Amino acid sequence: MDTQLCAIASAAIVTAMQGTLSDLGRLAEPAVHVLITLGDGPKHGYAIMADVEASSGEPLGAGTLYAVLARLERRGLIEALPPEERRRPYRLTAAGATALAARLAGLEQLVRVGQARLASYEP
Repeated sequence: MDTQLCAIASAAIVTAMQGTLSDLGRLAEPAVHVLITLGDGPKHGYAIMADVEASSGEPLGAGTLYAVLARLERRGLIEALPPEERRRPYRLTAAGATALAARLAGLEQLVRVGQARLASYEP
């Protein structure tokens, strides 16, 4: 019985954390990119933009970046660190890492289904 309760609780947490990112609307995809970028340590805005562009091939504008940072910070998924000179670094929180892991697991499932369906595609 305890194992079932743990599984139910884990599923509820994963569902809630996925909602944490998916309810960002048009900022959901950039939010995932920002969380991934912060996964290997704190970065300031310009470094985040550069890393997102390097890893995705798509530029992330400053307006979008700072809107995403504000929303992620309000949700407790990232936190601002004390400024270094004129730059403010941000880091991933434990809640942010959990939300990112849940979102990436969901994307893995989507990729598996998509690949399976594409493998059976006949024009």
